[in-house]
Amino acid sequence: MSIMDVMDELRDRALKHADGRLTQTPVPRVTITRDSARTPMIAGIYEPMLCLVLQGSKCAIIGDRALHYDRASYFVASIEVPGACQIVEAAPDHPYLALALTLDIAVVSDIILTMPDLPPPADGPGFGISPVTPELADAWLRLVKLFDKPADIPVMAPMLEREIIYRLLQGPHGPALRQLVVSDSRLCQIRRAIGHIRENFDKTITVEMLACIAGMSPSVFHKHFKDVTAMSPIQYQKKLRLHEARRRLLAEPGDTARVAFSVGYESATQFSREYTRQFGQSPARDAGRLRGRRQEASELLEG
Repeated sequence: MSIMDVMDELRDRALKHADGRLTQTPVPRVTITRDSARTPMIAGIYEPMLCLVLQGSKCAIIGDRALHYDRASYFVASIEVPGACQIVEAAPDHPYLALALTLDIAVVSDIILTMPDLPPPADGPGFGISPVTPELADAWLRLVKLFDKPADIPVMAPMLEREIIYRLLQGPHGPALRQLVVSDSRLCQIRRAIGHIRENFDKTITVEMLACIAGMSPSVFHKHFKDVTAMSPIQYQKKLRLHEARRRLLAEPGDTARVAFSVGYESATQFSREYTRQFGQSPARDAGRLRGRRQEASELLEG
């Protein structure tokens, strides 16, 4: 069976199980995204994950980088990073369709430890796209076939998940993924700093403070942070503040200034200006629009 035949069967099986825009499948951490129309840019947070497009195409913007991918390529993120994505090819009779697997770092680490002959980890961005290989597509197909055999999932799904991750580790993004298990790797050092930003997004944070947490000099830290995330530490924190403000505006409609101060802004005017630049509308108008389309307000992006 050719890789296009495999992708066609994957598409047909995923369409059969897709229920609405986002479907949580019977296989843990595997979702199906289906959309029958182009979308505007939707901002959110990428967690470590793999996305395989089965039909249509998408554009992701992370920092200053744009990534375009379709069913000939897959997207992978090995680090938590704010971004935005847009479905650029979709129609009612030809919907955008994609499978996503949230990466379990413990599983990735365990597989890496069984692959002693791999080349050493390498520095680089914490996300990217690569061509789909026949081996990766075949492993996905066998995993998706389990949707129709739920009794087999507890035994077979973990093995197939490991195979998919194994194929990722053999590909162009393997060196970056391998950094996840090396405690003194650049990626692990940057992830420690990211963890601090995410826990303290509403507080004053300096590059010097984050560099100390990462165990680097401020200049080296700033360079490697931008290499991995495509944005500066302060830009990263700002995006987290804006995403959290958006979530709070949706959950508790009310005073925009109060929300601005609650996420760390000292000026409601500055908050409104940066919010509008990030999401395309003022806080009040954006929150009102999203209440009618709550699926766009999700904090996590599916790839």
